[in-house]
Amino acid sequence: MLTVSTVNVNGLRAASGKGYLEWLAATDADVVCLQEVRAEAHQLTDEVREPEGWHTFYAPAAAKGRAGVAVLTRREPFEHRVGFGSTEFDGSGRYLEVDLPGVTIASLYLPSGETGTDRQSEKERFMAEFIDYLAGLRKRAESDGREVLVCGDWNIAHREADLKNWKTNQKTAGFLPEERAWLTRLYDEVGYADVVRGLHPDGPGPYTWWSYRGKAFDNDAGWRIDYHVSTPGLASRATAARVERAETYEGRWSDHAPVTVTYTT
Repeated sequence: MLTVSTVNVNGLRAASGKGYLEWLAATDADVVCLQEVRAEAHQLTDEVREPEGWHTFYAPAAAKGRAGVAVLTRREPFEHRVGFGSTEFDGSGRYLEVDLPGVTIASLYLPSGETGTDRQSEKERFMAEFIDYLAGLRKRAESDGREVLVCGDWNIAHREADLKNWKTNQKTAGFLPEERAWLTRLYDEVGYADVVRGLHPDGPGPYTWWSYRGKAFDNDAGWRIDYHVSTPGLASRATAARVERAETYEGRWSDHAPVTVTYTT
């Protein structure tokens, strides 16, 4: 069995003081993908940077205090790589992948965007480059007899079932028609699969992010934007998926919740 968790920690240093370390100590995951680390490795304490029993890899952003992704694995990978060959984005702390037996696992933090601003243009440029990379990655993996799993904060809700208040968010970044169409293309044309939706086809949710504003968490007014996206072979071997939503508002250590999936190997 292979169990993989992904979570946007909303600042690893802050999360470590709120319950992340306790969650990590208790998890049964073999691989953990983190997003929005917001720190370089040397800025983390030893127990956070290199927790006992884990091999850790970081891809910080050149812009201090922003973005940053990481991958923690119990088994030492054969290789790890930062970025996806993008001149613009490889230093932005948004993509890191590791090679384990039979599978490449990546941590992704796709730009969030903001409708009508340069941030949305940046998101669109990232998406255009990244989908081409994923297409090539799948072809290379297939030729090598490997699977691919890209976990992380994709910052797009694909379907109406993926956010509670979809009617009022149709012009909001993260639920724009062109963003949703991009995910459809990734699934239908490039050939990847939304693993959790495959196991939970109907919805609503399961949501993975709730704003800190208002009563979003208490009312479960969430978005499903944290995904396991894989090649079909691996998706077909997913046996269970869960969102580790905190029991109470005070029990949260991030505005996202871990998404954990178990695969047969």
